[in-house]
Amino acid sequence: MKIAQLLDGARSERERLGARPGLRARPLASGDGWAVEDVLCTYRAGDASFEERHTRFRVALVGAGTFDCRAPLGRELLTPGSLLLGNAGECFECGHEHGGGDRCLAFAYSHDMLERLAADAGVRGRLRLRALRVPPVRMLAPLVADACAAWTSPSRDSAWEELAVRLAAAAVRFAAAPARLPKSPANAERGVLRAVHLIERDPSQRLALDVLAREAKLSRFHFVRAFARATGLTPHRYLLRTRLRGAAVRLAANDAQVQVVDVALEAGFRDVSNFNHAFRAEFGTTPRAHRARLMRAAG
Repeated sequence: MKIAQLLDGARSERERLGARPGLRARPLASGDGWAVEDVLCTYRAGDASFEERHTRFRVALVGAGTFDCRAPLGRELLTPGSLLLGNAGECFECGHEHGGGDRCLAFAYSHDMLERLAADAGVRGRLRLRALRVPPVRMLAPLVADACAAWTSPSRDSAWEELAVRLAAAAVRFAAAPARLPKSPANAERGVLRAVHLIERDPSQRLALDVLAREAKLSRFHFVRAFARATGLTPHRYLLRTRLRGAAVRLAANDAQVQVVDVALEAGFRDVSNFNHAFRAEFGTTPRAHRARLMRAAG
């Protein structure tokens, strides 16, 4: 996927040059009370972590890589497709014990804007995001796909403000009553992340449960439980969602001359009917309608 390619290149360049780790934030767009950046991190296991502070309210979509985050609300594992939430003035610390680098689409909000959006979403009381992470749940799949499409198509500047509003509204609704997800056992998390990295490297390959469990060095039973605890999804749903997210971005990036069946096969689906069914279940529309909508919006 395009989103991961830039991270892969930055990691390779760091290895080639022996460069120090770093964070690179590239502004993409901004408006009244909001801004969005493309944040690339080349920290890896063994690099010293450091404390940071959110200057504004933050909702960041993880596009590539994995990392863990510690904040006053606890500790969470962040994987592609999930959202990292942060309150203004709150300190946090991110680490890459199990992998190297990440790339995020980071939205920042003023207190006034987020307060208005929270009120519109039906959230009452003092403004505070009461969760550190939103896992890649199905209800957010269309929103995540749209954000990834805008991320890989710089010409779609008009989409950013709408995405900023939609992501903030989703975050405040979730954080008002966060799901109580059990924590992944410490001795299993490293294995789960090895399986996540295997999926993210090439989600189109055939990855049976046995293959993923062996990569994690866990029994199938313990792997399924640990994976769901760590990521919020079963391995099958995670793999399917990763394939569909990649296909949605590819459909947005290509013109009408590229056949849907080719996108389906490249994404790892063995026939187009299964792809169409899964795509509609995930995004509420067909692949062709998804591409047509984005092309109309772009042009």
